[in-house]
Amino acid sequence: MPELPEVETVRCGLAPVLEGARLKRVITRRPDLRFPLPDGFGQRLTGRRVSAVRRRAKYLLIEIDDASIVLAHLGMSGRFRIFENPPPPEEPHDHVIFETDTGTTIRFNDPRRFGFMDIIDADGQADNKFLAGLGPEPLDPTFDAAALSIRLEGKAAPLKAALLDQRVVAGLGNIYVCEALHRARLSPRRKSRTIGPARAVRLVGAIKEVLETAIAAGGSSLRDHRQTNGELGYFQHAFQVYGREGEACRSCGPNHPIQRIVQSGRSTFYCPHCQR
Repeated sequence: MPELPEVETVRCGLAPVLEGARLKRVITRRPDLRFPLPDGFGQRLTGRRVSAVRRRAKYLLIEIDDASIVLAHLGMSGRFRIFENPPPPEEPHDHVIFETDTGTTIRFNDPRRFGFMDIIDADGQADNKFLAGLGPEPLDPTFDAAALSIRLEGKAAPLKAALLDQRVVAGLGNIYVCEALHRARLSPRRKSRTIGPARAVRLVGAIKEVLETAIAAGGSSLRDHRQTNGELGYFQHAFQVYGREGEACRSCGPNHPIQRIVQSGRSTFYCPHCQR
């Protein structure tokens, strides 16, 4: 499932063509994605102007000039494609189409239909079932060692599991937690409550660094992720541990292979030699 860098990459592609544009036409090719689309979805958006395109955790928030927000999640296979010129013929899984007054066409394609879209009131974000309770944004300047330490305090859960909890930090997923823990030289098995100030500084720095590097690379394309121009992301070529079971740790050398363990039903990749 797309994580923060993949969603941020999509946001960066959508913002220049949507912000300030009027939605000349919004077309739905089916009544539902993962959930039913709101009644009159296309009609409610047609003629409205987009104020901003934001991201919260792994969600896209397209702000509309009538104080509503299109809340979108990519699911497993959802992707937005942007066509500045007359678009090619529609593909079978182009489920939602946005046409702007500038001549741009944006199509949401989702073969598995695990993504969703909803229209919510801007004033109701704090109570929305998907947004309520989310932790801090890891790239926000206010997310620092002190903020992380507070959220890990007293937790007996393994550090990997705690970082995947969206109430602790918003937007992190399996790939980037594995990569950040390796950069911070911290074991995914370590109890969360044992992260003292020095380790918290290393971990916050590693989280920010790996996310910023991944965004610059267009995210990671392991299966379905595409940027809005159709190109693959390429951060997967820079993985230090994720998916590299049995291969040499790039920090420790050939005598120390990457191991895979299962935590909470998810594969964890790490180097037992340098991650303590």
